[in-house]
Amino acid sequence: MDERLEKYEYKMEKTHENLLGEFGSIRAGRANPHVLDKLRVDYYGTPTPIQQVANVTVPEARMIQIQPWEGSMVKAIERAILTSDLGLNPTNDGKMIRLVFPDLTEERRKELVKDVKKKGEAAKVAIRNIRRDANEVFKKQNKAGELTEDDLKDLENEMQKLTDKFIKTVDKSIEDKSKEILTV
Repeated sequence: MDERLEKYEYKMEKTHENLLGEFGSIRAGRANPHVLDKLRVDYYGTPTPIQQVANVTVPEARMIQIQPWEGSMVKAIERAILTSDLGLNPTNDGKMIRLVFPDLTEERRKELVKDVKKKGEAAKVAIRNIRRDANEVFKKQNKAGELTEDDLKDLENEMQKLTDKFIKTVDKSIEDKSKEILTV
């Protein structure tokens, strides 16, 4: 592959990885500790990820158990979960917190699939923007005499192939996540 394309391929890969990270935080009825990734808890005045102040486990398919290393953190973690947009009610026994994931309703599953598709579309737009930026750079290089017309055409064609490859990858990720959400 042309080294002039590598940085754009890297950007497209990062876009896809970012999308997969967003998909990880969408709960599909099963307990997934990644739903807590974006939550921060106040740890001695510092916003800290829950995973850094507690042990997070999944003892059952629909339950996450959070055991803080310091007993004083139970209330702070509970508060962080209650004020988040997770829509979960934590149960606290003084030593640990349990999050029970209710069965998703058909309606909620469809909303989540719409959300997945929206995030996927945003990723595809980002990938197309990377292609556009790359083509603009190539055209400027052509105008400046750094690229021949043939090189310009070749680079634009390779860029299109790269874009098509990543759009297909994103579509596959959308399809997989949607299937996971709709599976009861």
